[in-house]
Amino acid sequence: MKIGSCWLYAISKYGYPPELKDAYRSIEEMANLGFKYIELEGVKEKNLLEIERNKENFKKLCDRLGLKIVNFCPVIPDLVSLDEEKRHKALELFKIGIGLANYFGCELIQTDSYVPALTFLGDRPYGEMVDFNRHFKVFVDPNFSWTKQWNVLVDSIKKCTSLARDAALRLCLEPRVGEMISNTDALLRLMDAVGNENLGAVFDTAHLYAQKEILPLSIEKLAKKIFYLHVADNSGLSNEHLGLGRGTIDWENVFAALVKNKFDGCVAIDVGRIPNIDEEMRNSKKFLEDLLSKMNIMIR
Repeated sequence: MKIGSCWLYAISKYGYPPELKDAYRSIEEMANLGFKYIELEGVKEKNLLEIERNKENFKKLCDRLGLKIVNFCPVIPDLVSLDEEKRHKALELFKIGIGLANYFGCELIQTDSYVPALTFLGDRPYGEMVDFNRHFKVFVDPNFSWTKQWNVLVDSIKKCTSLARDAALRLCLEPRVGEMISNTDALLRLMDAVGNENLGAVFDTAHLYAQKEILPLSIEKLAKKIFYLHVADNSGLSNEHLGLGRGTIDWENVFAALVKNKFDGCVAIDVGRIPNIDEEMRNSKKFLEDLLSKMNIMIR
C-alpha cells in the first residue's frame, strides 16, 4: 500500500481553498512531513481555473520534491444542480479537471455527491469551509422532488464516469455526512444505477464511522470497488477527522478486511480542522506505518 496526504491538510492550515502561494507552501510541508503521495483539489470555477493556469508550477514543484499526485478532485457542486445550464457548465469544468488529472499523472479523479436542492437554515455542508460536527436544519420546498434530484445525480455521475474512463482515469466518489450519498449502501445504489465499473469508492473512515457503519462490513460490501482510502479517526459520535488512534476505530480489523479484499492502493491521511495538525499528521503517519508493519503489509 502507499501512504499519502489528503488536501484537507492544506485547507485546515490556509483556508478553503488555499491561496496559490499557500497551496505551494502546503505541498512543501507535506513533503517535509515525509509523504511521497498527495492529492490536490480545485474548488469551484475560480480555484480550478487558477490551478489550470499554474499547472506547470505545481508539476515542477512536485517533481522537485519527489511527490506524486495520485488523485485530483475538482469540487463542482453544480454537477448536481437542477438547472440544466448550470450542470452543462459544471461538466465543462469537470473536463478541465480531467485534463489536470492527466497532466499531473494521476491514477484517479474524484467527485462528491454534494447537497440536494434543499434550503439549509444556518450551516450548509462544506460551503465556505470544510467543517465537521455540524448540525443542520433543513426546509424542504413543496416543489422539491427527490426522484428528479436522484435522476440528475445519476445522469451527471454517468457522464463523469464515462469521461474519466475515456481519459484512462478511474472516477471515485466519497460518501460524506450531509450529502446525497452519505453511506455505503447509498453508494452501492448509485453504482448500480450508473452501471459502469469505472466508478469506485473513496472509503473515508471518519465519515462512514460517523454514520454508524461497521467499517469491516462496509469494506466487504464494496470489496474491489474501493479505489482509494481516506483515513482519520473519531468516536463515532460525529464526523471529526482526528489523528489515527485518537478515536475508537478498530484499525487492525479495518486493514484486515482491506487485505482480504486485496486492496493495494493509496491510503491518504485525512486529518484536519484540529489543533497541532502537523504533529497529528506526523503521529498518524507513524501509527499507520507501525500498524502495516505489524500486519506484514508492504508499504510502497
